[in-house]
Amino acid sequence: MSSTSASQGRVLILAGSDSGGGAGIQADIKAVTMLGGYAATAITAVTVQNTLGVTGVHPVPVDIVQAQARAVLSDIGADALKTGMLGDAAMVEAVAQILDEAADLPAVVDPVMVAKGGAALLPDAAVEAVRRLMVPRAALLTPNAPEAEVLTGLPVADADGQRRAGEALLALGARAVLMKGGHVPGERVVDLLMTPQGETAFEAERQATRHTHGTGCTLASACAAGLAQGLSLTEAVAQAWAYVQEAMAHAPGLGGGHGPLGHNWSLRP
Repeated sequence: MSSTSASQGRVLILAGSDSGGGAGIQADIKAVTMLGGYAATAITAVTVQNTLGVTGVHPVPVDIVQAQARAVLSDIGADALKTGMLGDAAMVEAVAQILDEAADLPAVVDPVMVAKGGAALLPDAAVEAVRRLMVPRAALLTPNAPEAEVLTGLPVADADGQRRAGEALLALGARAVLMKGGHVPGERVVDLLMTPQGETAFEAERQATRHTHGTGCTLASACAAGLAQGLSLTEAVAQAWAYVQEAMAHAPGLGGGHGPLGHNWSLRP
């Protein structure tokens, strides 16, 4: 890898499109770009959504998804991968194959299961495929509390629950787990970065805002951008975490539901 490519921080993102621009591929591209990286994509699904919810999902054929990824890897290359919405077990299997073909690259796996508005984005039949195929391939797994509960069968209602679920996910093969605390009750939000060597906590006052659409996608892609640029895991997560906090605080106030973040906050006067 040349020094030029390393400085660009090439991230190949395998995820779904969000027509509203707040989550999915659109949020991923914005986050990677704003953190100085280069975003390429393999789109797994086209969704019909806005801040009020998801009203339609059109999956992209698995062979086309793989072809997109291979086209990028064979020419532009990548320094890290990020996965988001996968849709069904066949897509999970196809994406796992791509991760194996790029096994020397770190993969940030966001186990997307439910949209912010409550729409299910991953059927029950695919959950086991994520558990079996994606978790062990993750250099960093980024579940929220409900996703961690589904993957482990353990309750995640407090910090102890976050730790127990994180330990279970490490035992399933993830090399590191960022247990997100946004769904855990409390005035402060605590995200725990857990590895076999220990944990690092990222903590802040809970922001009183409805503009949280795409926070998970944004955080995972921001982590991937840092890893792609050669940061250590802890440094990459710290940078991504701080970026998302600011993006939430500078949300543009769009839409009538769960609004998007202000991904470009650092460019504003």
